Amino acid sequence: MYEDNLYLSNLYEYLEQPVPKRIGNLSSGPTPERGLEFEDVSFTYAGASQKALNGVNLQIKPGESLALVGENGSGKTTLIKLLTRLYEPTEGRILLDGLDLKEWDVEALRKRVGVIFQDFGRYQFTVGENIGAGDVRHIDDKQRWKKAATTGLAAPFIEDMPDGYETQLGRWFQGGRELSGGQWQKVALSRAFMRSDADILVLDEPTAAMDASSSEAEVFEHFRTASNNKMTILISHRFSTVRAAAQIIVIHQGKILERGNHESLLAEDGQYAHLFKLQARGYQ
Repeated sequence: MYEDNLYLSNLYEYLEQPVPKRIGNLSSGPTPERGLEFEDVSFTYAGASQKALNGVNLQIKPGESLALVGENGSGKTTLIKLLTRLYEPTEGRILLDGLDLKEWDVEALRKRVGVIFQDFGRYQFTVGENIGAGDVRHIDDKQRWKKAATTGLAAPFIEDMPDGYETQLGRWFQGGRELSGGQWQKVALSRAFMRSDADILVLDEPTAAMDASSSEAEVFEHFRTASNNKMTILISHRFSTVRAAAQIIVIHQGKILERGNHESLLAEDGQYAHLFKLQARGYQ
């Protein structure tokens, strides 16, 4: 009973957290060509003494790709959580289509975003429901499951399962099947592609759990094909994947340290060039 009560304490503490007021009700902005903009954005976690993000300015327009690079704890994932309004900026503002995110209807905003976080969910659902959870409006749409799984490279191993998309995952229920880390990540990647109407795609370390036999190049080729005319944001520690992005931003201790494309950053011979050469040396 004591151990169970500890779990309940966590639950009640979670339920007592303040919920930001949903004051916005707009579903479109005046200037879609401006895309996504961060204007002098800073953020500090409750109880923290240092800013997780400090004075961030960036813009990504429709059809452009952006890669975020930096060590763990530099603020990359925090930036994405601000974009999806899981948090509100402490300072500055974020605009989409020329409209402050605070003025957007939250549900309308989140329909615009397809995202896979590094700590993705592993739901005790069927395979299809796991993928469909990426867009609960179509969670039972089998055709969307298959299309998203093909884009997310999960279709081959799903179709090899005896029950295919109806296979129960996890061990909570009888007959449930556990997947490898790489397979779970491909399911989560497929989940991000369920929102076919999303024009902002965010992948946070999308291949971190995949083994060497999984073709990282193939994953990102699918990503680029599926993200045509969309705003795409990629977070990765693997420089072989971020080099194709039109704009690369190096974040250090919450601040933008460098920005440019792969060639220009190598020419600067700064932090990006140092990390790229260090990683490349490991493959020689």
